[in-house]
Formats: sequence, C-alpha cells, structure tokens
Amino acid sequence: MTTSTPLEPVDSFDYVIFGATGDLTMRKLLPALYRRFAEGQIPDDARIVGTARSPLDDASYRERAQKALKEFIREDEYADDTVRRFLERVHYVSLNGAEAGGNWDGLKSLLEKDAAEDRVRVFYLATAPDLYGDIARNVDEKGLRTASSRIVLEKPIGTDLETARKVNEGVGRHFPENTIFRIDHYLGKEAVQNIIALRFANPMLERMWDRESIEYVQITAAETVGLEGRGGYYDGSGALRDMIQNHLLQVLTVVAMERPASLEADALRDEKVRVLTSLKPLDRDHLATSVVRGQYVQGKQDGKPVPGYREELGDDSASTTETFVALKAEVDNPRWQGVPFYLRSGKRMPEKLTEIVIQFRAAEAGLFGDARPGSRVRIRIQPNESIRLPLFVKQPGDRFALEEVDALSTLNDPSRVVYRDSYEGLLLDAVKGSPALFVRKDETEAAWRWVTPILDAWGKDTQGPDPYEAGTWGPDAARELLRRAGHRWIEDIAG
Repeated sequence: MTTSTPLEPVDSFDYVIFGATGDLTMRKLLPALYRRFAEGQIPDDARIVGTARSPLDDASYRERAQKALKEFIREDEYADDTVRRFLERVHYVSLNGAEAGGNWDGLKSLLEKDAAEDRVRVFYLATAPDLYGDIARNVDEKGLRTASSRIVLEKPIGTDLETARKVNEGVGRHFPENTIFRIDHYLGKEAVQNIIALRFANPMLERMWDRESIEYVQITAAETVGLEGRGGYYDGSGALRDMIQNHLLQVLTVVAMERPASLEADALRDEKVRVLTSLKPLDRDHLATSVVRGQYVQGKQDGKPVPGYREELGDDSASTTETFVALKAEVDNPRWQGVPFYLRSGKRMPEKLTEIVIQFRAAEAGLFGDARPGSRVRIRIQPNESIRLPLFVKQPGDRFALEEVDALSTLNDPSRVVYRDSYEGLLLDAVKGSPALFVRKDETEAAWRWVTPILDAWGKDTQGPDPYEAGTWGPDAARELLRRAGHRWIEDIAG
C-alpha cells in the first residue's frame, strides 16, 4: 500500500486553535495534525496550542487529545510512541478568546518561548463565527500577530450576506486579506481537485464541457445521520447554510468555471467568483419552481426505526429548520446558458455519498438505429472516490448490436494510493501560506449574495418545509423539480 506523493516538511510553526475542546478539533483537526506528524511533515519543534474556556492544564488536555486520536484515527495509524511524541508538542491555555481579559499573557509567553522572530503562527478559529472579529482583535491588540502569522476561519462565515460582511470586516481590520484563510474542507478533497485535471488536462472532455453537449448537472451531498448531538448548531443553520452555501456552491464553481490562466491561487479564485456572480438570482418569485426544502419525520434507516427531526431536538419542538434542500441553479453565461445545475443535500438519506453527475445530451437516431440516451460522467467525491464514464461498444457477434460498458477509474484504490483526509493538506497549506484551496473574501460574499434572498423568502413563508420519511431521498417535490424539465435524479435513472 502506498500513500500520496511524499511531502516535504514545513517550516517550524505554532498552531493556536481557539475552540480546542470542541467536536471539530477532536474529530478532525488533531487527527489531521497527528497524521502529518506521523508522516514526518511536521518538524519536531512545532507546537500545537489549544485554547478554550475549560480550566484544563497541559496534562488533562493531552489526555483528552489522546482519547480523540484513539477514537478518530484508524487502528493501523495509532502508534504509542508516535502518539507520545506528538502529544509532547500539544499545549493548552485556558482562555476566552473573545474577551480582552484573561490569560493572554500566558499564551503570549508560551508562543514567544524559544521562538525565532520569523516563526510561523497560525490562529485557527474553530468557534462560532460571531466571535471571529473579537478573537482577531484580541490576537492583534495583545501583540500576538506577527509578520508571519495567518488566521484560519472555519465555515460558516456568517449566516447571511450582512453577517458575512461583518465577519470579513471584523477580521480584516486586524489581519491583511492575504493572511486570512477561509477554509472549506471540500476544496481539500482530492476528488474535487481532480475535476480541474479531468476538465483541463483532457482536451476531449474540455471541448465537450458546455451547453452544446451537456444537458444538465447534478451535485448531491447525502448523509444518513441525523443530528448526532449537534442540534443546537444545526437548528440555527439548516441544510442551505450548512451545505449548499459553501460546499456545494464551491463544487459547482469547479465544475462550471472557465479555464484559469494558471493554477495560482488568484487565477483559480477569479474564475470561481465569475461563476458565482453569473448565477441567476433565486428570489421569492422563483421558490415554487426552483427550490424545495424538506424536514425528515420518523422513518427507517438500515431497517431500523429512527425518530423525526423535531423528536431529536426534543422539548416539543416546532422547528421549521430544513434538513433537505434541492434547487435548480443556472449559470447565465455563454458556456452554460440553459443548462440547469441541480444541487441537493439532506440528512437521513438512504445512502451517504457526495457525487457529481454530468448528463450529456442524447444521441440522435442514425447509423445504429434509434436514438440512445446520453452518457453521463459520474464523479464520486466520497466515499470510494471514482470517475465513471459509460461507453457504447459493439457486442461480440455478427451484427452491430451495442452494449454499454463502464470506463471506471477508481481514484482511491488502496493497492495504489490512500487519500489523505482533506483537513490534512489544508491545515499545512495555511502554514505554508498557500491560499489556492481556500475561499477568498469576494467568493464568500458572492455565495451569500445568491443564497440570502432564498433565506429571506423562507422567512416570510408560513408553510415551512415539506416532510419526508427518514431513509428516503427527500420530499416528492424534489423529484417534481426535475420532472418538469424531463429530467430525473440519478437513483431514479439507475433504478
């Protein structure tokens, strides 16, 4: 078994994580940093400093970190000696980052101990987004920001266009834009990055990647889980904010963008912004025909009964938060004029997957008889990353009867390569100051500019989301959304 291309060690750094006792840090950030340490990319003198309000010391925090590594990394990745050496580099400072008072001197003293002046500092904000501005201000005013500092902002960046601008302005007053790294872990996924190679390294596909050849595009992110103890966060967010505004719109931009001038950060992000600003607006007048929202009720998952969303929230909840969204987006430019991009995301779906389907137009009747359905490229982002392209070939025998065969590229073949978790590369890209796979300020605001009118319209709608049974593919209205244009979701075609 091999891994991805070996990576060179990065420069010495301090990684300060605000929100260090939270689920994201324990489930994703610490395991990602541990894997990079185990593979030798993190230097021995690096430090990982957790901060949160909990009154812990180094020893008690390391104990929590060890339990998290035991739970969230594979058994074959866990090596006692490596874990011990990793944890020696983990520190903790009890601190409320949003408040000016507290143990800022203790954090500053730790960071300045045995540290060169040009040592990289990364401040990772794994907290609520409304705290980002206050934390950035305190980091700056307490003298922790250096010329080699960067700040990483977890999604969501705000909850609508106004709050996103407030976050960007608040952080931007204390950190230059080129040191602000807005993270969307979907951009760290190899399969998403592979779309750029698939399109622009294969002239055959590049020439077919437009309205003349493509009938429609589907982008799906389906989860089988419910709230998983995150009810407080999710009920204030919902599927549109949690998945569509960031992850799926980012995937859409990679699918739809024009060939960038280079693979440099701003060249890539310029093209993504052009896609976002070309999206036709979806306002209250278009909701009925272009947007579906749903909320799961009791049903069955893997044959076992599961509760509905409101039951999971408890307290006789009457929440109208959506757990499912399907919508039709249109990119209003010459390449994509008239091609619908169907985006959907939901909880309590029958299968966990993230997938892109590029549906090509049907062939006309001709040499081989009747018209045939168009082929489709299926790009599986997770799990089991792959690219599938069905082709028609002649069946063995005397006549020119056709059969469909599947040209399959398994991107994550364990015998060839093991993909790194998307956070692993992104965390160290921030150390290296490499912003290509992070979201620029104008990208964030362009995405919110398109999504916010939908939220505003929902706020005036008394009907609320359509119910759907847990373990199904969402409300019937989601099928009708495609049926009106003569299209079908991929599971209905495959079934």
